Amino acid sequence: MELTILICFVLYTLLLFAIMWLTARKGSGNDAFFRAGRKSPWFVVAYGMIGASLSGVTFMSVPGGVYSGQFTYMPLVFGYVLGYVVIAFILLPLYYRLNLTSIYTYLEQRFGTHSERTGALFFIVSRLLGSALRMYLVVFVLYEFVFKSWGIPFWVPAVVFIAIILLYTFRGGLKTVVWTDTLQTTFLLLAAGAAVVAILKELGISYSELMQQSSDAGLTKVLETDVNHNKFWLKQVLSGMFITITMTGLDQDMMQKNLTCPTLRSAQKNVLTSSLLFIVVNILFLSLGAALITYSATTGFALPVNEAGAVVGDKIFPSVAFHLGPFTAIVFILGMVAAGYSSADGTLTALTTTFCYDFLRFGKSGDERRELRVRRLVHVGFALLYLLVIIAFKPFHNQSLIDTLFDVAGFTYGPLLGMYTFGLFTRREVDDRWVPAIAILSPAICYVLKINAPVWFGGYHFGFEILLLNGLLTFVGLLLAKPRKHAV
Repeated sequence: MELTILICFVLYTLLLFAIMWLTARKGSGNDAFFRAGRKSPWFVVAYGMIGASLSGVTFMSVPGGVYSGQFTYMPLVFGYVLGYVVIAFILLPLYYRLNLTSIYTYLEQRFGTHSERTGALFFIVSRLLGSALRMYLVVFVLYEFVFKSWGIPFWVPAVVFIAIILLYTFRGGLKTVVWTDTLQTTFLLLAAGAAVVAILKELGISYSELMQQSSDAGLTKVLETDVNHNKFWLKQVLSGMFITITMTGLDQDMMQKNLTCPTLRSAQKNVLTSSLLFIVVNILFLSLGAALITYSATTGFALPVNEAGAVVGDKIFPSVAFHLGPFTAIVFILGMVAAGYSSADGTLTALTTTFCYDFLRFGKSGDERRELRVRRLVHVGFALLYLLVIIAFKPFHNQSLIDTLFDVAGFTYGPLLGMYTFGLFTRREVDDRWVPAIAILSPAICYVLKINAPVWFGGYHFGFEILLLNGLLTFVGLLLAKPRKHAV
């Protein structure tokens, strides 16, 4: 079966390169790479955003997380919808009015160069780590279930994946990514849907019967009512809202795709449509999680455990998929590949864009050929950094990856939330030189509070709301950073 999986992987990759050729041959300059010519149909972007946003984390960790968290992920999803409304009616009008390529150029216009580069650097760190963790999960699963049996070391599939992504984004950049994301979304959803259907067929039950059995087993709990719990429903809703505002609305990767729509109105239709689709898609993945656990309980299939005997949520889906037979295994692998590609291709493009515009000042020299050469070198450099993060993370994969991802996001996106909130909702000026120190100090304080909260606050555990506290501390810091008065 491993050979069949490899053949399917090669065919899928060739399909991506065909899309790359079709898009890049119509224009592969800097405007196509950074902005896709601002000609992307809004419905294409909306559909592709599903795969780009969900990626391998949702594909693996959301179904696996049902084992310990039931359906308590859904309040977070409802919060996502509220966040998309904010993006559509507050952030998108700002970005289109200023005609931005890098959204962090706004920080320079509002506060100064130190603020712009601080925001850009926090994005680079955030996105490099977050997207690399998503990609790591894809490589990890393929290694465990395919390449390991061939005696191939972990770093080999990691190199292959990054090389492929680098090659098909090298010329067309965002113009290629917008269209390849549609293909990847299709395969990601197909894999989840096919797995649910296969399990229902194997168990001889309907979807409604599956949900009834899952409810009887206590798997469909949506609202956690314990206020001290890190998944307390209100914390989830608020966290989901601000996670979306920061990890999408203040994220160059996600917004760069939205900004390829020709008009503000079309971009708003794209964002609002995506938000509604996310509800449906996440219900699908949570249903998949319930199906996986019900299958294990009914058939006696042993869920994967670590050395300590604890169930490893990230391995539940692949274990059952491979157990069900060749078709389910192959569809699962293609879904994983699609999830990995959709996460990494846009990220490499966005990292390149941010570095070129916010640090190298692209668009101001007027030398298009020189900027093209520099952009390609930067693109290769970030691909290598991406690869190093993936390889370095392997010894630390010891918990649900979605928790790891949001832990990272809570600390790195918080300063961006505080800076944009201050810039949009106040008219005060700040001493731009203090912004880097404030942006570092805020997450440092939050880290200390997070690890000591159970002792200091009577058993309270911070969840994703650490992001809100981080943004608030940054906001307060900016209030205190008043510009110096000049002598008359």
